[in-house]
Amino acid sequence: MPVFTKKDIDKISDCLKAESVRKEKDHFRIKVSAEEGRRILILEIYPEVTLGKGKGPMLVVYTSNAHLQLHSCSGYVTSEELGEVTFVGESSGKISGLVVERQAACSLYANVKQELLSGDFTKFGVEVMLSGVALSLAEEIIEKSKGK
Repeated sequence: MPVFTKKDIDKISDCLKAESVRKEKDHFRIKVSAEEGRRILILEIYPEVTLGKGKGPMLVVYTSNAHLQLHSCSGYVTSEELGEVTFVGESSGKISGLVVERQAACSLYANVKQELLSGDFTKFGVEVMLSGVALSLAEEIIEKSKGK
């Protein structure tokens, strides 16, 4: 079953209150704007693209000062309350997460040990704690993929 269907794209764009959503030949293009910061973010979601010898979903984010990619995305979590979508990719006991915000901002957390997501955040320094808290929303995705 694909990670990203048209229904998923609608759910993601609704959460981000997207300015526009376009279906391209092989991907979806979502534009998010924030007037107060005059920021624009473009999120491209490739449901299936060649990644080396295999295929999988890929996300690309463009902003005025960043170009980020998350390969082999295994799932996502929307948070209406926070106004953000967290996309997750897993590999060898580590996860990477790309957080896209309604305010046209984004954050990338790469190669985070999965144990940090459910640990006691108070035991870590602020710089480590931030990634654990940010990606803890995605713990459900990781548990589902372990059960496969």
